[in-house]
Amino acid sequence: MKKIVFVFLMVVGCTAGQSQILYRISGNGLPKPSYIVGTYHLAPATFVDSIPGARAAFEAVEQVYGEVDMVESLKPENAAKMQEAMLLPEGTTLSSLLDRDQMDRLNVVLREVMGVDMNNEAVAAQLDKLSPSVLSAQITLLMYMKNAQSMDLNAMIDTYFQREAVKAGKGVGGLESADFQMEVLYGASLEEQVKALMCFVDNFQDGVEMADFITAAYFAQDLEQLEELNLEEQEGDCSDPEDNEKLIYGRNANWVKLMPGIMREKPTLFVVGAFHLCGERGVLKMLEAQGYTVEGVKK
Repeated sequence: MKKIVFVFLMVVGCTAGQSQILYRISGNGLPKPSYIVGTYHLAPATFVDSIPGARAAFEAVEQVYGEVDMVESLKPENAAKMQEAMLLPEGTTLSSLLDRDQMDRLNVVLREVMGVDMNNEAVAAQLDKLSPSVLSAQITLLMYMKNAQSMDLNAMIDTYFQREAVKAGKGVGGLESADFQMEVLYGASLEEQVKALMCFVDNFQDGVEMADFITAAYFAQDLEQLEELNLEEQEGDCSDPEDNEKLIYGRNANWVKLMPGIMREKPTLFVVGAFHLCGERGVLKMLEAQGYTVEGVKK
């Protein structure tokens, strides 16, 4: 479950020697090339200018596909379902799930990132209804915002490409539904979520260091270093192989089944977390196994 926090930040891990995050997909009967770019879920939209060939790739395609269709997911009915998925069931609170010792340990981390803890009534009112997995992600976001000094959540790289596609009259789509993603991210049992939250809390300083390393490596577009960091994280105390299957590899396999039809219909820019691109069970290798030519775009 700790893996959810790093997927939220950015999913990472590539084969050695890959030093770019934008790739061209061609051959195997495609009339025109498509592209795929790896993202860092908290990178600003302005980082697009630092990705060689990104704007040219966007101009060359007719549609943009993300992990989900963000336009669709922001519709009121889907936003309401997301809100419901992030909250604990009626009658259950975080303070009722955690014992005194667990709450004390959580409060140490909250004071680190917020300056206040659950003993503050206003803070408790905001956090006590959040599911443990959502709280882990919120703490991670707060930690990042604290270190980044300034961040506009409405101008992030993941949403940028889809928003620009809408402005340009290009198509927008998602490789999976918002319902599916909600189940993947927040569908674990409360017992599993509490266990994962406490492991995250008890290893918080290690998580801070890992987040700093991941951030630096992504902005350097050093995917070889990200591979090493990801392998190190997978060997950590909170790692769960089932999470890797659910959050990364199973989704990769689902996407690669869909991508050929999408690319044959129209040249497409796929925008997904960078970890999904890489490794033997990553999207790039699986596309190559299907007969596509996958090349890094360097300019």
